[in-house]
Amino acid sequence: MNQITMTLQADHLILEALKEDISSEDVTTNAVMKEAVTGEVDLICKQDGVIAGLEVFKRVFYLLDEKVETELFCKDGDEVKNGQLLGKVTGDIRVLLSGERVALNYLQRMSGIATYTHSVAALLEGSKTKLLDTRKTTPNMRIFEKYAVRVGGGFNHRYNLSDGVLLKDNHIGAAGSVTKAVKMAKEYAPFVRKIEVEVENLDMVKEAVDAGADIIMLDNMSVEEMQEAVRIIDGRAETECSGNVTKENIENLTAIGVDYISSGALTHSAPILDISLKNLHAK
Repeated sequence: MNQITMTLQADHLILEALKEDISSEDVTTNAVMKEAVTGEVDLICKQDGVIAGLEVFKRVFYLLDEKVETELFCKDGDEVKNGQLLGKVTGDIRVLLSGERVALNYLQRMSGIATYTHSVAALLEGSKTKLLDTRKTTPNMRIFEKYAVRVGGGFNHRYNLSDGVLLKDNHIGAAGSVTKAVKMAKEYAPFVRKIEVEVENLDMVKEAVDAGADIIMLDNMSVEEMQEAVRIIDGRAETECSGNVTKENIENLTAIGVDYISSGALTHSAPILDISLKNLHAK
């Protein structure tokens, strides 16, 4: 794939999804299709949105049968319309039937995230603020969901716990204070890692600045508190606001002047984009 590298990890996850759906055999398909017959089916969009995950969709059928051919009429990131023909899949009808649900699950989920992200990112146009995702992803779907966020115009926060230092409330509680937590992180983490601290009030903001935090996350604070926090930080650290950020309230945050807004809703609350495989017929 070009935008998302088809790694062994991605293939492994796709294969696990196929094993989940076909534990031994596809009983229904095997009952009506006794032997291989070449067929073709249309990939049709049933809702306006932004498409993402086409190569993952294609890969599902390839992993079931390398002879399956998928012809695509659009690319990830394209805005698609209700009724639009997105592509055609040609191959053994048994494979097309058995792979349909898993392939569509990936495509619908990823396109839904890209569509929702696109709509939220549009609200930040003209500001300096970048839209970030979080680690609130579906288990074993992170590689796909974070890719979909990028397709939709968002940016990725850290991929996993090995990817960066983010001192949240429980880390600070375990360390004893913001100052102690930052000090320990600076002593432990490689010098190339930025240290981000989650704060919940203005006293913690001041402490995080004095401790030398690289990024300060303003978590679940009022707009007024965040505005004052940005004034206190005064460019001495990058700023991020987080906490129940959705499309409905993000416009209230754009004037604060933070560098980043992170939203778990991009991945945990985006509805799917309705897409179907239709008009299956023998060739």
